[in-house]
Amino acid sequence: MPDHAHFFASPHGDEGKPLSRFIESWKRWTRRGIQQRGLVAFRWQKEFFDHLLRNEESYEGKWQYVRENPLRAGLVAEPEEWPYQGEIHVLAW
Repeated sequence: MPDHAHFFASPHGDEGKPLSRFIESWKRWTRRGIQQRGLVAFRWQKEFFDHLLRNEESYEGKWQYVRENPLRAGLVAEPEEWPYQGEIHVLAW
């Protein structure tokens, strides 16, 4: 989406950071990259919204919601056309 990001994450065993620390680090890292590419004034909003996925059904529902978001916004005719999607690691249940 042009004005926000969705992503799914899970802790890496006992080494996982608290979600707020992870988001803070991710925002700092991505902000630097975006600013280096010319959007010098770019800033993320301070807060974030998280949703706890409790089971495979919950995961599937949220995955479909995120996948269809560009379609609902009128940015694509089919979800597959959105170029900014995919998985880095599959979150298995």
